[in-house]
Amino acid sequence: MKFLRTSLLLAAVGLLAISVQSCKTKKAIVKPPTPVEQPAPPVEVKKEEPAPEPKPAPAPVEEKPDYNFSNVQFEFNSGVLKTASFEVLDKIAAEMKKDPSVKFAINGHSSIEGSAEHNMSLSVDRANSVKSYLTNAGIDGSRLIVKGFGATQPTAPNTTEEGKALNRRVEFKLN
Repeated sequence: MKFLRTSLLLAAVGLLAISVQSCKTKKAIVKPPTPVEQPAPPVEVKKEEPAPEPKPAPAPVEEKPDYNFSNVQFEFNSGVLKTASFEVLDKIAAEMKKDPSVKFAINGHSSIEGSAEHNMSLSVDRANSVKSYLTNAGIDGSRLIVKGFGATQPTAPNTTEEGKALNRRVEFKLN
């Protein structure tokens, strides 16, 4: 009895599989209708008028690059960019791509804290970090010249923490 039930179940599954395959709908091949030609309308003869002079096309507006870049800021005693600087650097890269012939000097600066040697090295590291970011954004590295100034050119007094933070920066100059 068990053998008969198993055999019938296998036969039912096999018939179901075959019937599903054979019941697939066939798509009818339909040809597109042939266009019906309509008779041409009667041709009217018009008196030719002189064509008006074409107006000159307006010159394409060329967007000039804006090289007024904000300073790029860094963490204390580090060449690591602050996350707020990424947006500024993306804007800088977009502007630099508008004119591939322009070269820039990337001037790195630091606050007064630390020795003069350390600040000079730190300012060069900061400028190199910006150069790396811009080359990864598609700017040709040969257009960028790196310079370090240490703490020799502060923009704010180094007496307050806010002033020191403003002096940890990189500036861009046209070269």
